[in-house]
Amino acid sequence: MSEMTVSSTGGNALPSSGTAVHFSPAAEAPGRDVGPPAMDTFLKGLWKENPVFVQVLGMCPVLAVTNSVINSLTMGLATTFVLVMSGIIVSLLRRWIPKQVRIATYILIIATFVTIADYVIQAVSLEVHKSLGAFISLIVVNCIILGRAEAFASRNTLFKSILDALGMGLGFTFAVLCLGVVREVLGNGSFAGFDLFGPAFEPWIIMILPGGAFFVMGGWLLLFNWLRSRKKTVVAGGAVS
Repeated sequence: MSEMTVSSTGGNALPSSGTAVHFSPAAEAPGRDVGPPAMDTFLKGLWKENPVFVQVLGMCPVLAVTNSVINSLTMGLATTFVLVMSGIIVSLLRRWIPKQVRIATYILIIATFVTIADYVIQAVSLEVHKSLGAFISLIVVNCIILGRAEAFASRNTLFKSILDALGMGLGFTFAVLCLGVVREVLGNGSFAGFDLFGPAFEPWIIMILPGGAFFVMGGWLLLFNWLRSRKKTVVAGGAVS
């Protein structure tokens, strides 16, 4: 009768005597983490894979609630909170969630933390809560959050899931603040409620209307894509030289 052993280097089966199949320690050891470094996991959401300026996700709240800095910051922080907390729970439970009901489970987890965020915003500032309206509850169906739960948190460790959620959340917050600052400064002549230009300033009313959101979003996308293209050109030029 023959025996087979697996080489620790090539993994080839080698015939020998006996019937048992033996594996070397290197073959039995769990696979090493070959994913991106931790810092790359965090930073990609801020720039390289920004959920708004690169992936163009979550457009409903981005265009609807960014007429002021306070509204933009509140929506960004609420989304980041839900991203991080849902990522933690999904990562911890990823081995026990049945594949057949994973999406429903993710939505239930996300809805739990959206409810917490809703109550906290209402307790801190009723005025901001009224300004955001139904868009707080709509965080539940934000494709950024569900997408990160499905594509990343359900397949990675707790630490990396937290870093990914933080990066994506802060990237989303950065994007909505970019829109909120421009729209409030030009549309109201103020920043976070503080007057900047005095009574002589003529506000651009279009900027605080829904149409203004599309204009500002288009401008930021143009700038963001130009910066990324310029960086690629510089890197390619350096590689050639």
